[in-house]
Amino acid sequence: MENQVSALATYLPQAALRYCAGLWKQHQFELRIVRPRRSRLGDFTKKPRERPRITLNANLNPYSFLITYLHEVAHHVVYAAFPRKKLAPHGREWKEAFRDLLHPVLNENCFPADILTPLQRYAINPKASTGSDAALVMALAKYNSAKQKDCEDTETNFNKKTLLHLSEGVNFVFQQREFTRGPLRRTRVLCFEKSSNRRYTIPAHVLVIVDS
Repeated sequence: MENQVSALATYLPQAALRYCAGLWKQHQFELRIVRPRRSRLGDFTKKPRERPRITLNANLNPYSFLITYLHEVAHHVVYAAFPRKKLAPHGREWKEAFRDLLHPVLNENCFPADILTPLQRYAINPKASTGSDAALVMALAKYNSAKQKDCEDTETNFNKKTLLHLSEGVNFVFQQREFTRGPLRRTRVLCFEKSSNRRYTIPAHVLVIVDS
């Protein structure tokens, strides 16, 4: 297991290191830590005649890495248990596997208190992405390192702000459409498209371009 410990040492909270290395050794998947991708933090794949593979973005902070790692290991656990069944990717089986894997690290030895509280709420009914939980996203973002920020496309993110942090009534551009920010509704924000005056709910954590 020492090989797995060594490979994961720079990416995980110290208190979770041996647990995660043990999962890797136990389940015998291929693990690749890759260049950051905009569309995903990690993924699990199983192709015919190949070992199961988990990939994780290299620029994740230790707490995001730990959550994403366990998220993907849960996919492997479900695949191994039901190899011939076509199940919903983030259905009941995955939720149960993810909760079981998360339970041993759901404590202040592995997570700071400001992450642990929203993470415990998220774990009750985990969704396909932590990005669906605005409180958890904001808590994790506090621990993003300079390395992670350097990996971001600063030109693309220039003049962008998190929708949650805009005041009501502020105009912004999202997906090349102009909106006006409305009230917060749990994890989403009610917004009004300027051209049509139609109402949309947009995830509170997304980056938007603020009209100057």
